[in-house]
Amino acid sequence: MKRLLLAAFPGFVLFSNLLIQAQAAPSYTRTEDVIYGRKFGTALTLDVFEPTNKNGAAVFFIVSGGFFSDHNNINPGFYKPLLDRGYTVFAVVHGSQPRYIIPEIEEDIHRAIRFVRHNASRWGVNTNEFGISGSSAGGQLSLTIGTQGGPGKADAPDAVDRESSAAQAVACFFPPTDFLNWSKPHEDWMDFPATRQFAPAFGPEGATPKSRQKLGREISPICFVTSNMPPTLVMHGDADVMVPIYQALMFEKKCKEAGAPFKLIVKPGAGHGWPGMDKDMAVFADWFDEHLPGIKAKE
Repeated sequence: MKRLLLAAFPGFVLFSNLLIQAQAAPSYTRTEDVIYGRKFGTALTLDVFEPTNKNGAAVFFIVSGGFFSDHNNINPGFYKPLLDRGYTVFAVVHGSQPRYIIPEIEEDIHRAIRFVRHNASRWGVNTNEFGISGSSAGGQLSLTIGTQGGPGKADAPDAVDRESSAAQAVACFFPPTDFLNWSKPHEDWMDFPATRQFAPAFGPEGATPKSRQKLGREISPICFVTSNMPPTLVMHGDADVMVPIYQALMFEKKCKEAGAPFKLIVKPGAGHGWPGMDKDMAVFADWFDEHLPGIKAKE
């Protein structure tokens, strides 16, 4: 299954195949395998990258492609533009399909953010200066936090689960946004040949058109757009044959209708990943500089 995903999902292998190795010695420290939660005894982990000169803000990078997450696909070179600006980067690895389905994976991301917020002093980050990023499935999970992140349960036995999972800014690459209108109206994701290989990520409710309608509404960020969304940036290639540009265009339309702060950058001729995406991370860093509270005041 893993080999199939690697071959069939370009966004997943992007991080190891773009040749974006940093030229200078790292100006950060890395702490690996920090446990942010457990599922049935299995540890959920994230890696922490702390730059030498911190700006006090955090960016979560969701390591995911095809809703499969692997510690081996954490690429420090990809985060360099963020680290150079002083952002502490949390590379989040989630429970992968087929063992876990998308709603369960989304819970992992909420948990990771709550965990870091609860332990913010450990890494010297401010709890109201959280950004989130990712590509493809990682982008969908980022938008899920952008549209649905919020307060935890006040009576939760675990103090971590009482924390908010909200982010204050989002910037992501080519995310799925609407599973019920994939490349055109009324086309669900299983009607689109390129995405059928990821059926295990949707679980039993992905089996029939009727059950997909319910699940699609639950996992589509477009269904949760409001004017209270954090500022959100999406970068998407107009030649993407895996996640069609239609996804970004319809999300942009919905955001405009709702009065939500949103910006779309279309990459002409680009597919599902492109050379030089590490440089585009600098555009994301600009976005976080502009929209995370307190960053400009520190400059």
